[in-house]
Amino acid sequence: MRVGYLGPPGTFSEEALSKCDLTRGAERRDYPTILDALEAIGSGEVETSLVPIENSLEGSVNATLDALVHRPGLRIRREVLLPIEEQLLALPGTQLAEVERLLSHPQPLGQCAGFLREHFPGLPQEATTSTAEAARQAAGRKGVAAIGSRAAAERYGLSILRENIQDGEGNTTRFILVGRTDERPTGRDRTSIAFTLDRDRPGGLHEVLGEFASRQINLSKIESRPNKQALGHYIFFIDFEGHRSEPRGAEALAGVLERVHALHLLGSYPRG
Repeated sequence: MRVGYLGPPGTFSEEALSKCDLTRGAERRDYPTILDALEAIGSGEVETSLVPIENSLEGSVNATLDALVHRPGLRIRREVLLPIEEQLLALPGTQLAEVERLLSHPQPLGQCAGFLREHFPGLPQEATTSTAEAARQAAGRKGVAAIGSRAAAERYGLSILRENIQDGEGNTTRFILVGRTDERPTGRDRTSIAFTLDRDRPGGLHEVLGEFASRQINLSKIESRPNKQALGHYIFFIDFEGHRSEPRGAEALAGVLERVHALHLLGSYPRG
């Protein structure tokens, strides 16, 4: 099996692959962006791709949410929960006072905001497509530090200036393995959906949530994103416990379908 992931090598996405039962022994292909990794499924370059979708400190990864809705045919097959330890990386011999610019993906920059305010107030920050890409660039630029993993430090020959610089404990990122089909029930599943509502129907969201509440189905996530068409138009994302084919889940989805403008099934899969 060929599996894509957010690269280059040394990202937390690559590390999460080793914890996913479906990708062990698979041929790995790295892609520069989340969208590239997911579009590789549609083009047939890979059968599945693993990308981040949510972090416990910084919230959802919007590029992943948008792609799941706006690239039809994608289904979530697995979720992987990975504890994240962010390291401050730079060329060997670099002192903290010599750092003139910081590089990383926007999510880690947010996860380490407290540390950066304390130690680098006002220092320019440059967003990159991944933590490994930040490390790769820092390896060729004096006075530049990157936020990334220990694996990235080893791969690109960088030293760790400060360890575990993320704000707070329990920093965890949720990754999803995406393919063309989801999974059969295991007895310990989660289902993800997205939907839009008719704007002229008051109480529409309350009615949708009621379909789950009336069947005592627990929701583990609910949020909204702009639908990229007009201001004030949103797509709602919900994760609920259970499989879409189980009686309660199927009944809830049938009720939701009657109350929404459009429903996107993003997949049922084993909980991480």
